[in-house]
Formats: sequence, C-alpha cells, structure tokens
Amino acid sequence: MDSHPPANSGNLHGIKYYIFEYIDIIIGLIFTLIAFKTYHSSIYISVFSSAVAIGAFSMTVAEIADILSDRLQEPYASFVLTFSAVVVEIVLLYMIVSNTQGSSQGLDTVKGGIISAVIVDMNVLLGLAVFVGGLRFKEQEHNEDTSSTYTTILLVASSALLVPSILNYTDNQQKLFEASVMIAILLMIFYMFIFVFQTKTHEHFFKDTAKSRIFKMKKRHREVEDEDYIFYKLPNFINFIAIFVLLVIIGFLAEMFAHNGMHLAKEYHISSGLAGLVIAIIAVSPEVITALKAAKDDEIQRVINIAMGASVVSIMITVPVLMILAYFNGVMLSLDFNAFQVGALILTVILVWKTTDNGETNYIEGISHLMFFAAYATIATLYH
Repeated sequence: MDSHPPANSGNLHGIKYYIFEYIDIIIGLIFTLIAFKTYHSSIYISVFSSAVAIGAFSMTVAEIADILSDRLQEPYASFVLTFSAVVVEIVLLYMIVSNTQGSSQGLDTVKGGIISAVIVDMNVLLGLAVFVGGLRFKEQEHNEDTSSTYTTILLVASSALLVPSILNYTDNQQKLFEASVMIAILLMIFYMFIFVFQTKTHEHFFKDTAKSRIFKMKKRHREVEDEDYIFYKLPNFINFIAIFVLLVIIGFLAEMFAHNGMHLAKEYHISSGLAGLVIAIIAVSPEVITALKAAKDDEIQRVINIAMGASVVSIMITVPVLMILAYFNGVMLSLDFNAFQVGALILTVILVWKTTDNGETNYIEGISHLMFFAAYATIATLYH
C-alpha cells in the first residue's frame, strides 16, 4: 500500500499496483491451490504450501485488524490484532491435537507451541521492534504502567503453570489432569478481572503517555493512497466478516499442515520443541510485521500492547480453550510443561520486566531479547 496509481496511468502500471497492493491475498490463493493439489501426492510440497498460505492470509488478517485498530482506541485497537492472531494459533494447535489423536508427540508439540508463542511474542516481536525503533530514534518512551501491569500478570500466570508441571512427577495422570483443569479455570477467571481492568477501570494504563506521541500527526495524516485499499473502504462490520472468512480458510489449511506436518516430524525425528516453535512463528508473524511498522512510526506503546497483550491472551485464553476442544475430541490435554519450557517462560517475563520497567527502550535491549530467543531456539531444536 505504498504506491498509488495516477489517474492517467496505463493498464500495465495499474496491474502492477494491484499485484503489489494485494500480494498477500494472491500468494495465499496460489499456495492454497498448490496445497490442495499436492495434499495426497507430495506431503513435502503440501506442508510448505499450506504454511506459506497460512502466513499470507494471516498477513491479510493482520492488515484488516490494523485498519480496524486505527478506528478504535487503545486498548481495543490492540485487542483486534492480538485476538485475531491467537485464533490462528488455537486453530493450528487444535488441528495438531485432532490429527495426532492425542499421541504423546502431538501433545508435546501443542505444549511446545503454547510456550513458544509467548516466547516469540516477547522476544522476537518485542526484540525486533525495540531494536529497529532504537536504531531510528535512539530511545523510545512508553507508558511504564503498561509493562509493569503486564509483567505482573505474566509472572503470576507463568507460575500457575508450574503446579501441574510439578504434579507430573507423581505419575498420577488423573490428578495431573484435574490440577490442569483447575489451573485453566483460574486463568480464565483471572483474565475476566484483567479484561475489566483494561477496558473499564484502568484504561489509561494501556494508552500512550504524552512523551510517546512524537509522531501522532504522521498517523493522523496517512497517505491518500491507503484509502484505495479495498478494506479501508469497507465498514467495520464487513471487515470483521472478512476476518472470520479468512480464519475459516486458515482452519482448512491448518488441518492439511497438521496432518502432513506431523508425518514429516516423525519421519525426520523433529523434536516437539522445534515443531512447536515453527507453529508459533507462523501464527505470530503478522503481529511481528505490524509491530515493526509501529516501531518505525515511534509508536512503541502499541508494540508493548501487542507483545505483552498477545502473551497474556496466549496463556489465559489459548490454554483453557485448547483443553476444552481437546476434551470434546476425546483427548485429555494436561498442562505438564517440562522444566525447560516453564523456566524459559519465567526467564522471558523477568527479561521483559527489566527491559521495559523504566518506560524507555533502546536497541541494546532489543538485541538482548533476540539473543535470548536464539539461545531458546537452539535448545528447543535439540531438546527431546
């Protein structure tokens, strides 16, 4: 959405413009057809094509969510994007549960995906955005109440996941599942209070401070060509329907990706940690691009809201919803995360707390998050 075709432009220039403008949809449609065509004949091509198509359509979802967020105020603006991305994550992980019929490898992949989504959100998304923004503006300021509140919430949620993980050593699977259900219920209740806190009583905790509004005028005076993008012309209601339709398509693609992807994982002995990490990256990639755009516009507050808000939703909504969906599919999904996963999660929360607690960020803090993720990815690849 960067080049606007002039009124007197030729047909060739107009075609190039529309290809560039809707490249994500075009790529998504092409690779969806390839994935369907090769579903039974070549699982390698099918897995790759379905992953690319999911990523492309997720970009479209993120773009529409970005348009909707421009019309809303924080924290609702970030909610649209984070919930859209979390739905993609839930669909991908549920298809793994469904296609593996509750096998240990499938469940380990799902658990790895849940933890990895938070790790990617708070290290890759936040790290890249803070790094890029820090290089451009040296230092960027945000509302420190936002990070303080989110890190407190995330530390409590991460600690709650330790309970079923500790019970895993008792070898009593029934007690483990019961503990997991109780923790999931507590997480959902906790999130209800958080939602009220965000939207009713303490909205100002999640909004820009005066110092972080350097380029608000740039946001208000968007380029005229953006208005030619079809989704800019549509009302909010239609855009929400468009997101729903795209999520349905992503659901079908996720089924293909999960079915053939797990076969490849078994064939090449890919660790559940690496498989979960790949799923998390696919689900989070649209948020990363949106966060990078925000960081370049000195909207670091939005980056913080997206990264930490998505992490909170990933734990407190994804976990209970997946457990419910798995249960109705005849699978008892317990929250017995391994020591590496819980340890990495808690260390990530501590790192985020240290890099954002003073209301300022710089590029060295971004690099720190990226280095932590590199270390996590290395261990996740080898950890079985």
